[in-house]
Amino acid sequence: MEASRKFICRQRQVLFSFLLLGFSLAGAAEPRRYSVVEETEGSSFVTNLAKDLGLEQREFFRRGVRVVSRGNKLHLQLNQETGDLLLNEKLDRENLCGHTEPCVLRFQVLLESPLEFFQADLQVTDINDHSPVFLDKEMLVKVSESSPPGTTFPLKNAEDLDVGQNNIESYVISPNSYFRVLTRKRSDGRKYPELVLDKALDREEEPELRLTLTALDGGSPSKSGTALVYVEVVDFNDNAPEFEQPFYRVQISEDSPIGFLVVKVSATDVDTGINGEISYSLFQASDEISKTFKVDSLTGEIRLKKQLDFEKLHSYEINIEARDAGGFSGKCTVLIQVMDVNDHAPEVTMSAFTSPIPENAPETVVALFSVLDLDSEENGKISCSIQDDLPFLLKSSVENFYTLLTERPLDRESRAEYNITITVSDLGTPKRTTQLKMTVLVSDVNDNAPTFTQSSYTLFVRENNSPALHIGSVSATDRDSGTNAQVTYSLLPPQDTHLPLASLVSINADNGHLFALRSLDYEALQAFEFRVGATDRGSPALSSEALVRVLVLDANDNSPFVLYPLQNGSAPCTELVPRVAEPGYLVTKVVAVDSDSGQNAWLSFQLLKATEPGLFGVWAHNGEVRTARLLSERDAAKHRLLVLVKDNGEPPRSATATLHVLLVDGFSQPYLPLPEAAPAQAQADSLTVYLVVALASVSSLFLFSVLLFVAVRLCRRSRAASVGGCSVPEGPFPGHLVDVSGIGTLSQSYQYEVCLTGDSGTGEFKFLKPVLRNIQGHSFGPEMEENSNIRNDFGFSLQLK
Repeated sequence: MEASRKFICRQRQVLFSFLLLGFSLAGAAEPRRYSVVEETEGSSFVTNLAKDLGLEQREFFRRGVRVVSRGNKLHLQLNQETGDLLLNEKLDRENLCGHTEPCVLRFQVLLESPLEFFQADLQVTDINDHSPVFLDKEMLVKVSESSPPGTTFPLKNAEDLDVGQNNIESYVISPNSYFRVLTRKRSDGRKYPELVLDKALDREEEPELRLTLTALDGGSPSKSGTALVYVEVVDFNDNAPEFEQPFYRVQISEDSPIGFLVVKVSATDVDTGINGEISYSLFQASDEISKTFKVDSLTGEIRLKKQLDFEKLHSYEINIEARDAGGFSGKCTVLIQVMDVNDHAPEVTMSAFTSPIPENAPETVVALFSVLDLDSEENGKISCSIQDDLPFLLKSSVENFYTLLTERPLDRESRAEYNITITVSDLGTPKRTTQLKMTVLVSDVNDNAPTFTQSSYTLFVRENNSPALHIGSVSATDRDSGTNAQVTYSLLPPQDTHLPLASLVSINADNGHLFALRSLDYEALQAFEFRVGATDRGSPALSSEALVRVLVLDANDNSPFVLYPLQNGSAPCTELVPRVAEPGYLVTKVVAVDSDSGQNAWLSFQLLKATEPGLFGVWAHNGEVRTARLLSERDAAKHRLLVLVKDNGEPPRSATATLHVLLVDGFSQPYLPLPEAAPAQAQADSLTVYLVVALASVSSLFLFSVLLFVAVRLCRRSRAASVGGCSVPEGPFPGHLVDVSGIGTLSQSYQYEVCLTGDSGTGEFKFLKPVLRNIQGHSFGPEMEENSNIRNDFGFSLQLK
């Protein structure tokens, strides 16, 4: 397993194509065959793979051609520059294949890009580099003098490691008058000598013979080996031992223990005495048989001397000799068939492995490996599998090669690593299993755009902020990894081309922090919106966008502004109040606005100072100035009121309005300006005071004349006019309405009914209660509406109807 792991680590350097184009030379195609003579020196030329594959040298190098073999036994090496296939070392056919003929070494030629491989065979041709060798250099053959001509005597054979025609071809014996030798062939193909008696022996004439047995192979030139054969002529013995059966067939399991009884052979001799005593022994046994089996000379029991291995040798053919004391012998053959047991676990050899695998790639080759089981039949049949819950599959190719490839495109964001266990099992009993574990990593592809945590963001910033103030952040995440997940932020061009976005906000490209570049003014800009983009650093880059709304919060940075009465330093406006006014009489209304919003624009009114406290009052919510009690003759004619207008901000801001009120007995009384309106120096100068009083009297008289003229003209047009229940008798003075139209922050319009008393000869006006009416289709109540932001100028007209 350690070797397999090292091999896998080396194979991680191999890069496959991500598209499996198929195996063009695999499957039913015949393997390419090459041959080499054994004992050829290393680095010798075998073939040129570039020409065999029909590839140019540049194409050959680009496709990454490699040579792999079972068990990674590299007998060949490939020159990548020339495409020549060379021997990696000197090959010894006898060590590689033993007596197996032909000696074929199987290997695969692998092309990596695109993946393609084919099967090839290297046949190692035998040369006659071994001579026949007799295991016993001397052999003793006892021949009874009574043996008739034609009697045969088997001799021990020689061994030759070469195969085919280089193996033993024939046996010859030195020239003599009594014997010749025949070459016989066993069932396994091996040849052995048999001595044939041509002439009857006479012990008294020649008691023994010394012969030379020669074994010749079929090589060119031929090689030979010799052994000495001693023929001892023995006295007459007319019966030889005979086995109960000439051929024994035995099956034995390869896992049988040492000392296991294989079979018991038995022979009988009809002779009596010493000529009837039988001993058993191996006859012409090879070195392998002698090491594996032993025979009890007395009982004929054949037992194991060492453990059997079916994968090395499937069967044994043993010759057993039964010899009596007189030198006669009988022969039998025992065929021992070794039965396979499932004693080998499957072997897995990894040829190529690729990791990481790019996500979203189509069917991609991950690994190429081969499996092998040295057992046979069901014990050598192999099944290969992986876990069921993985998006991978195994495809079987040729010669027990398997390809591991992706079943569908992978998604790194769902799973970035797969632990795959390849389980290889045979079908034997008990079943043997081998597992190979590997980790396949999935590399990232930029297939996910950044995603904002919110589709839209709402940020709040209070006006009058300091420049470069951090007002909020946007955030986007990317499910990819590495540079594909690194997000940069930017401001997108505004849809409103008139919005100077570049001078309002900026964004930190790395973290999405937003900053106000300059101080904002709520009264100039209450809100604005823009789009922010998030782009990753993949190739190609992906992006998304989000909407950002910035709401400017109002600060109480504007004081109330008084629209009426005007406080611009010009001649003050004096409000006239008849002395007959009842409590609650509306004197005037202070109209003010505030450029702020919300509670910062909620205004309240308060009377700070008055010439006569308690005479007038101000409504806190609408600024109406009304009389607080009945007027009397003792009240001063001139009054100065100071009204405070305050907003509801924090801290609050305020403004003051100065009102001048003149108490009159009727509207016919001349209007006298307040002394405060005159300069301080004029107040000290009595002459100036007289001039002013005279001028005011003349002006009042002129105004009264104009009004009287207008009233006469109107009364002629409508003699029956009456308003609000006021009856005007026929005469030169009809009834009149004074209309104070509410605009700006005035909550209502006021119409004052002006009537002349019927029996009055002094020309006094009669003031009745105001009559409310709608202005421009809107109804106004007595209270000023809150949260209003009024920017119109204020004015009212005096209308006589």
